[in-house]
Amino acid sequence: MRRGGRLADMRRSAGSIDPANSPRVFDIRLRVIGPDEPALGPGKAALLEQIDASGSISKAALALEMSYSRAWRLVETMNSLFRAPLVETSAGGRRGGGARLTPEGREVLALYRSLEARLLSAAEPVAAEFSERLR
Repeated sequence: MRRGGRLADMRRSAGSIDPANSPRVFDIRLRVIGPDEPALGPGKAALLEQIDASGSISKAALALEMSYSRAWRLVETMNSLFRAPLVETSAGGRRGGGARLTPEGREVLALYRSLEARLLSAAEPVAAEFSERLR
């Protein structure tokens, strides 16, 4: 039986403990908080990765099983909460539109994944202690 779905897949791709292969799960979700709301978290990071891979907000949304309007709102939120935009878009036309990460977007995503990996690594010894105490 598969456990977790899309969000669990995102965590596995980020290097966290695989809940499908482990009876004990230590789950850490990193969120970078802006002035009024989360600026970056697991879902937004996955969206940035999909935009980078596909060159399209709509293709990224489809890959993450989210609506295009939700993906677009998340991109707008990230772009408004950081000092420089993380995603650039181009209007459609005969060749179609597109989206790409800006250099700032790539740097922010790399910083997020680096911090996430450090947190998971630091948590491993404590996770083992919790595992010993769980039924």
